[in-house]
Amino acid sequence: MTVTGRFVLLVALGVVPVVVAGLSGADAAWLALLGWLAVTIGLGALDLSLAGSPRRVSLVRDLPERVRLGEAATSTLTVVNTGERMLRATVRDGWEPSAGVAGSNRTRLDVAAGERRSLRLQLEPWRRGDRRTEAVTIRSAGPLGLWCRQATLAAPGRLRVLPPFHSRVHLPSRLTRLRELDGRTPMLVRGQGTEFDSIREYVRGDDVRSIDWRATARHVDPAARGGAKLMVRTWRPERDRRIVIVADTSRTAAARVADEPRLDTAWESTLLLAALATHAGDRVDFFAWDRRARARVTGVTGPQLLPRLVEAMAGVEAELIEADWTGLPARIRATTSRRALVVLLTAADSPGATRGLLSVLPQLTARHTVLVASVLDPESAASAARRGTLDEAYLAGSAERARLDVDRVAAAIRQSGAHAVSAAPRDLPPALADRYLDLKAAGLL
Repeated sequence: MTVTGRFVLLVALGVVPVVVAGLSGADAAWLALLGWLAVTIGLGALDLSLAGSPRRVSLVRDLPERVRLGEAATSTLTVVNTGERMLRATVRDGWEPSAGVAGSNRTRLDVAAGERRSLRLQLEPWRRGDRRTEAVTIRSAGPLGLWCRQATLAAPGRLRVLPPFHSRVHLPSRLTRLRELDGRTPMLVRGQGTEFDSIREYVRGDDVRSIDWRATARHVDPAARGGAKLMVRTWRPERDRRIVIVADTSRTAAARVADEPRLDTAWESTLLLAALATHAGDRVDFFAWDRRARARVTGVTGPQLLPRLVEAMAGVEAELIEADWTGLPARIRATTSRRALVVLLTAADSPGATRGLLSVLPQLTARHTVLVASVLDPESAASAARRGTLDEAYLAGSAERARLDVDRVAAAIRQSGAHAVSAAPRDLPPALADRYLDLKAAGLL
C-alpha cells in the first residue's frame, strides 16, 4: 500500500478545523485533530477497498529480438485486467538506463474489468549487448486517488543491441578495387598474385619475368618469318585463403579514443574486413581474446558470416585483465593448419603494454602472415601542433613522447616479421581493408 499526494494534502487541510476548534480550547483542538485523522483514514481505507487489484493483471510483451546500436526499437506491453474492478493504474516498465527509454517509463492507464490496454515505449539503446527488463510495477489507485495498491509482476524482456557497422560505407569502393585485382574490369591489364590465370601475348610494360618461353616456342608469328610471339603468364589474386582475426578484449580495449571504446573500433574493423574477404572468396575465422576466447566464429562462410559475427560481438565487453598472448599460437594452430593471414586488433602504443604480444610474434610470423592493427589518438596529434602557452607546450611534449612510443612499437613489430597499420578510430577500418588488398595484390597471402 502507498499513499498519494492527495492524501497528504487532505491531512494538511485538517489545520483549518483544528485552528477553528482551538479557539474554543485545547481539548476541542485535540478532538478536532483526532476526528479529522479518523475521517481521512476512513476515506483512504474506503478508497483502497475500491481500487482494482494490481495482481489480477496479465501482462503480454511484444519486443523485437535485436536492433543495431543507434537505431530505435518499440517495446509494446499489453495490460489485461482480469479482475472485477476498474484498474486506475500507473505502470512502470523497469528497463535498465542503457536501454535508452525515450521520455518517462511511467504510463497512466485506465483499464475496465475484462479489457486490455497497450503501452508503447520508444527505446534508443546507447550500449551494445543485451538490454533487459525483468519486472513491471503497477500502482492501482482508488476512485478518490488517496491510497494505492502496488505490486511488482515478472515480465522479462530482452533486446539484443548489435554493433552498428558504420564502416560498411567503405565497402563499395573496396569491392571495386577487389574486382580490379580479380581482373573483372578492363582496368586490370596485368593482374598481380600467385595463382596462374591464363597466357596472353606480351605487351610493352609487362614484367619480363612473366614470359613463358615454352608457350612462346609454340606460338609462331606469321608477320615475322621464322619468328615467334612472346607469350606471358597472367596471375590473379589468391582465393580460398584463410584469415584469422583476433580482437583483444583485455583492459586496453576498454580505453576510449575519440569518444569510442577501442573494442568498438575493433568490431568495425573486423566487420569490414570480413565482408571484403568473403567477397574475395577467402575464409574468415574470428576470436575475441584476452586470456581465453570470449567469443569465436569459425567454419562459417558466405552470407551467414556477418550475422554470426555481429551476434557473437554483441555481448562481449572488455575485461579489466591483462591479455595472455602465450596461448594464442596454440589457438590459431587448432583453428587452421594452413598458412593464414592473422590480423591482431590490439593496442600498440606502449612498449610495456605490448611486451607480451611482441614475445609471441616470431612464433606467428614463422607460420603465417601477421598484421597488427591499432588505434591512434587524433587528439595527441592535435596537441603536438599547439605550443602557444606553457600548458600547451607540456601537452605537446607529452604527445611527442607518445608518438615516439608508437613508432618504437611499430618498428619492433616490423622487425618481428609482421606488418603494422594504425589510424584514428574512423580511419582504421578502411586502412585495414586497404592493407589487406595490398597484401593480396602483392601475393603475400
